[in-house]
This record gives sequence, structure tokens and C-alpha cells, in this order.
Amino acid sequence: MNLQRHTGGLRTPGHLRKTPEEGAATSVLLAVSPLVKGANGRYFENCVEAPVVPGRPQSVLEGVAAYALDAANAQKLWEMGLGLLGKFE
Repeated sequence: MNLQRHTGGLRTPGHLRKTPEEGAATSVLLAVSPLVKGANGRYFENCVEAPVVPGRPQSVLEGVAAYALDAANAQKLWEMGLGLLGKFE
């Protein structure tokens, strides 16, 4: 399926690579742990809530940009998605 076509694949530096278990850990934590119950609308990475970063330098792959947490942006994206789905009916 070529799942790594946008991630750098084997060109990803060794210290940034994860095992399948490491890659799944945050999703599993959010799915089953009572410690994060009600953590809707927040971004997690490496099993902790990600810090909000003001910008995204190309070389930094950590944190979440403030615009990604903006409720108005989320609403616009939702409406755009609904509009696209309507084109398939």
C-alpha cells in the first residue's frame, strides 16, 4: 500500500523511526486509557499531549501548530468535506 510514501520511508533518520508497537502506542492510549478520558480536540504525540508551536520550521516534526486547533478552521474543513461528499451522491 506504500504507507510511507509521505514520511521519508527508510530515509527517515534512525532516531525518528518507530516499531509498530511504538507507532500504535499513542492511539491505543487514547482509545483505552481512563487517564485521557474527555481529551477531545487535543493533539497527542509519543503518549503525551503535544505542545502548541507558533510556527512549523521544516526541520521540526514535533508539536501542533495553533491553526490546527482553531475551532473555526475545523468547522470550515468539516463543511468543505461535506460539500465534497455531496458531489458523489
